[in-house]
Formats: sequence, C-alpha cells, structure tokens
Amino acid sequence: MTILSLARFQFAMTTVYHFFFVPFSIGTAFVVALMESMYVHTKDESYKKMTKFWGNIFLLSFAVGVVTGIIQEFQFGMNWSDYSRFMGDIFGAPLALEALLSFFIESTFIGLWVFTWDKVKPGLHAFFIWMTSFGSLTSALWILTANSFMQHPVGYVEKNGRATMVDFGALLKNPQLWYEFGHVILNAIMMGGVIFAGLAAFQLLKKKQASDAARHIYKKTLRLGLSISLIFAIFGLVLGDLQMQYLIKEQPMKFAATEAVYTTTGKHAPWTVVGIANSKQHKEEYNLDVPYALSILSYHSTSGAVTGMNELNAQYKHKYGKNIDYYPPVNTLFYSFRIMCGVAAWIILISLIGLIMSREKSQSLYRHRWLMWLIAITTFFPFLGNTAGWFVTEFGRVPWTVYGLFTIQQSVSPNVSVASLLTSNIIYFCLFTTLAIAMIALVVRELKKDPTQTIEPKFKKVLDPFDKEAF
Repeated sequence: MTILSLARFQFAMTTVYHFFFVPFSIGTAFVVALMESMYVHTKDESYKKMTKFWGNIFLLSFAVGVVTGIIQEFQFGMNWSDYSRFMGDIFGAPLALEALLSFFIESTFIGLWVFTWDKVKPGLHAFFIWMTSFGSLTSALWILTANSFMQHPVGYVEKNGRATMVDFGALLKNPQLWYEFGHVILNAIMMGGVIFAGLAAFQLLKKKQASDAARHIYKKTLRLGLSISLIFAIFGLVLGDLQMQYLIKEQPMKFAATEAVYTTTGKHAPWTVVGIANSKQHKEEYNLDVPYALSILSYHSTSGAVTGMNELNAQYKHKYGKNIDYYPPVNTLFYSFRIMCGVAAWIILISLIGLIMSREKSQSLYRHRWLMWLIAITTFFPFLGNTAGWFVTEFGRVPWTVYGLFTIQQSVSPNVSVASLLTSNIIYFCLFTTLAIAMIALVVRELKKDPTQTIEPKFKKVLDPFDKEAF
C-alpha cells in the first residue's frame, strides 16, 4: 500500500458512493415533478397520491446524496491539496455557484414543496418541485463544468505553477461539458424511470392482497416509469455515441483504451466483443472480433482507422515527457464501457417489452411473474451502468488529473501518511456501509405504506418562550 494508491482508493470509494445518489435524486425529482404536473393537468387524484408516495423515495435519496457530497468535498483538502492549489482558481467559481445558487434553490423549494401540500394552489405547488428539479440539474451543470475542464482545459493561463482562469465563458462553452452534461442528465432521468418502475413491479409481486386502488397506482407508476426509461435511454445512447465521436478527436487514448486497441488498425477496423489486454506487453490477447464493426461504430462507415495506444503513447512521451507511460487501465475501461452500453441496451429492451405487454387491451405483463421479476431486478441496473460510465470518464484520463497539465502523482497532499489514509479509509467505509443500510431500511419502510393513504406532515404549535402566554 502506498500513499497514492490509498488516496486514489478513498476518492474512488467516496465518488462512486456519492454518484449512486446524484443521478438517483436528479432522476426521481424529475419523474415526481412530472407526476404532479399530470395531476395538475388531469385533476386525477391517483397522480397526486403517486406524487406523495414516490416523492418520499426522492427525499431519501436527496438527503443521503447531500451527506455523501459533503464527505466527498473533504477529499480535496485531506488528500489532494497540491491538486487544490493548482486547480483552485478554476474549481472555485463553479463550486461556489453550485453551493450558493443551485443548492440554495434545491433546499429552499424542496422545503416549500414538502410543507405546503393543500396550502397553496396545485399549480404553484407543482412549480416548487420543478424548481427543485431545476436546482438539481444546475447543480450537476456546475460540477460537470469543473470536471470538463479536467478533461479538456480551456479558458486559463498558467501562472506561478497554477492554472488561473481568464475566461469563465470558455468553461461554459467547453464542448466536453455539453456532451458530458447531456449524457449524465439523460441517463439520470432514465434512472428515475427505471427505479420507480422496478419498485412498482416489486410492489405488484409482493403485495397480492393490496387494494385495487393501490394496485392501480402501482400499475400507473410502472407504465410511466417504463415510458420515461425507454425514451431517455434511447436519447442517452444517441448522445453517448456523439460523445464517443468527440473523444476520438479530443481524447484518442481514452477511446482506444475502451476498445483495447494497442496497434493502429487498418482502414477496416474490427470490433473486439470480448478480450483480455496484456498491460505489461501492451497487446491484446484472446480476443473475439467482429470485422468492420469498429469502423462502423467509430465513424458510421465501413472504413476508418483507429489510432492505437502504442502510437499515442509515443506521441505523448514526445509532447509531455518520457518519464511516465500514458496508458490508462485498459481492462477496466474495456469492460466498463461494455457494461455501460449493455445496461442501456437491456433497459431499452425490457422497457419496450414491458410497455407492449402492459397495454390496457392486453395486461398480459401482470400474468407473467418472470417478466415482472426482470423489471423489478432491473431497478439495480442503472447503479451499475452509471458507475461503469463514471469509470470510463475518470480512469480514461489516467495518468492526468487535469488532462495534459497535471498528473495524479503531482496532485497528492505532501503531508499525508499511509497510517492516516488507512484509518480514514476504514472510517469512511464503515460510515458509507451504515448509510447504505439506513437508506435501504428507510426505503423498505416507505414501500410498506399504502400509497392510497398518504398523510401530510403535522406539527405541534411551537410557542415563543418570551411570549407572555407561553407560561
């Protein structure tokens, strides 16, 4: 164990766990807002009950997401102080906007939404949840603005060994930002649809004695969730393809690693379905190829060569220095990319089948328990797909923290020790495990409730102790 490996493990652990809940809360907020808008439009009370029931799941994800986000921010000061010194001027502005603007909007309107049921007009109440959703979307925008700079630095100059921002507008116009932001948001909304559809499927499977009204709400939720997941999974797949086209030009090493291409291909590049990369000898072994397919996927043409990592590594050594190799972890990227795409394809397939078989004229879905179980189990797939996608984004940048400017080795705090990192890793792991258990227990408790018997929060009157009537 080294300081670098422990620091990287800790940041990976906190980031992955936090990213479980970022798209969770973004997606569920959007779907809950859509449910309430449907209630406002149709005056159908079942949509109001859906909004209240599933809104509690969103609130839980939001709460845990806030806690894990705070923990993650500690990482920069604890283990990555040299990185913070280098990037502070760039990172500071979007992070300040995220905290002072986006989180302020989220926290304000989420409170208004929770505590004003039947106290304001339905349209105004729906506006509160849409503003909450807007706050979560802009929060992601500011975080990804900082991350996109790390992938593709723009709008800066280097002064005294630090990156100094000279054009904030350039950060917002960074092409990397809009590919990354669009891909994250589309998949987050897809995740919201999958989660509610899957949880509704669990309820229909387990609550056989539920009332007709409750089953009606679960079925409407399932149909709505599958519709959202199908639409946004397709859009996410299309935007993901456009993002890969961009990476071929801007981060060719990352792209080559996701396809385990060590040697530059011919003009008719084959696509490796499965294989094992030999990272020591820098070659691929035991691969199963499909002729022409990589050229088609990369350039939408049967002809088009892909530059190999060996050639790119030689170019980077000439450009950035010969003291390190520039190969990312190929096997991790290769299989993470396939898991991400496989999850998207599975969600599209299961959503389409579920929608066809749950039509009002057919309703055959509810007679096939095996298919209902597939939809239910799919609840967990977006967590896997999002984590794999984040691995592609972050591991693909190795050995850089800021692409072409600052390496991972340069970023670690100079005053941390193996003992302190090992201790904090154990503490964080125990804390995250506790949070996970609490989150699961609370979600299960909410699911045990009857969606037709939603209750608004009630509060005791609090007396002012200085009021003469208080005693």
